[in-house]
Amino acid sequence: MTKPASLTIRELYDRLLEMYGPQKWWPAEAPFEVIVGAILVQNTNWRNAAHAILNLKARYLVTPGAIESTSEEALADIIHPAGFYRVKAKRIQNVCAWIHENGGLDDLNAWDTDSLRDSLLAVKGIGPETADSILCYAFGRPVFVADSYARRLFGRVGSYHEKEQGRGYEDLRAFVEAVMGKETQWLNELHALVVRHSKDICRSEPQCSRCQLASDCKWAQSLQ
Repeated sequence: MTKPASLTIRELYDRLLEMYGPQKWWPAEAPFEVIVGAILVQNTNWRNAAHAILNLKARYLVTPGAIESTSEEALADIIHPAGFYRVKAKRIQNVCAWIHENGGLDDLNAWDTDSLRDSLLAVKGIGPETADSILCYAFGRPVFVADSYARRLFGRVGSYHEKEQGRGYEDLRAFVEAVMGKETQWLNELHALVVRHSKDICRSEPQCSRCQLASDCKWAQSLQ
């Protein structure tokens, strides 16, 4: 009997790593830049967010204090390329105030992961995906960013079945962390590889004919 096409999370990780190599994420020079980038990339692509970050760097607005001293209106104008710039300016200032109120990034980094995550989620405008991006890439914590790319790819290749495992962001995050273990490097790399493959191949309209995973992917096999 032929085994149904599917890849476990670990098998998918190994295959993607072989295909693309280490992704060395997040593309930032300092933890605070990661935090700002995680907000700027909300509801847009990284190219637009990166443009906004360059604007901030050009004006030396690369510390919480510098941003706190900038008016919300001026900040919104500076980050305009990222879209939703007024909302994002407020969110960036909210997170800067959070950093300041809690003694700075070094003090925050001494917190345990669960406490840090709960506190981040209490900041207005910081949802689970943004919080986990900050935890993983700015603070180096062992959390998985269970974004829409992961949900789409895992569902297609057969690694994760919502009906069996539960529904929602937190269910997928917990599932992947249980499978991969609490290792920051693995969870970081898995997310980066998932994003890479989802942007290049496993798009909303997947490019199955170009995909090296097609022979082991339930979605691709169902099309034959």
